[in-house]
Amino acid sequence: MATDGRASEGSGMTRRPLKPFLKWAGGKRWLFQSGQFSLPSFTGRYIEPFLGGGAVFFESQPKNAILSDCNRRLIELFVVIRDDLQPFEALMQNHASAHSNEYYYELRSKQLETPTARAAQFLYLNRTCWNGLYRENLKGNFNVPIGTKQTVIFDADDFPAWSKALQGTHLKHRDFEEAIDEAEKDDFVFIDPPYTVRHNMNGFIKYNQNIFAWNDQVRLRDALSRARERGVSFAMTNADHESIRELYAGFGRHRQLARYSVIAGKSVHRAQSTELLITGD
Repeated sequence: MATDGRASEGSGMTRRPLKPFLKWAGGKRWLFQSGQFSLPSFTGRYIEPFLGGGAVFFESQPKNAILSDCNRRLIELFVVIRDDLQPFEALMQNHASAHSNEYYYELRSKQLETPTARAAQFLYLNRTCWNGLYRENLKGNFNVPIGTKQTVIFDADDFPAWSKALQGTHLKHRDFEEAIDEAEKDDFVFIDPPYTVRHNMNGFIKYNQNIFAWNDQVRLRDALSRARERGVSFAMTNADHESIRELYAGFGRHRQLARYSVIAGKSVHRAQSTELLITGD
């Protein structure tokens, strides 16, 4: 069960680093694997407004974390793994046993009634759909086709460890601006908004209007500006694009990061690209 209160050492790591249980486009585990980033020391709370797969949280496991996302089903999955693990694991085993092309599309079409059933459905689809992509149609229904992966439960899965790491965290479904506005002096915010890394030199604004509008980028900048005035420190990854560098001109410290894009359908397109890291304290 989540608890209230503030930690004396918000960045203290108490457990071994964990891989995320989700495959999530734009996940940041590579930041740590490449040695290009580590969580700084801070004394307040850890706040992450774009949770996604939770790679940064699971790698660092800071105390007194507030994790949120605008994807309601995603947050529901994290809550169930934290609070209702055994029934969830049993359902995942059932999905693994029944997995087939027909079963995938049958389960994808169902509207399930309980949070635990929906959470297991969410993770099963994530692990068996094309490239772990999350996409909804205009009716709000998940519509990604089945992928080539056949494994539903991995040997390295450690749901008890993931559940334990999430104990004491606050998990909230909400807009990123609300999450950042909650940050107070000495808190640390890690920000990883949705963006593409394959359109660094052309079409960035038009392409991203479908996943994270330019107005959202401006709202994000303004929310971070307010937070800095309150004494909040932050680290943000964003597109390494001229428009982003201009938006954050004179704001924080900028550093270019090198990475390989792994979401492309063909390996020939999985080329090295760059992202922008902006930090401030």
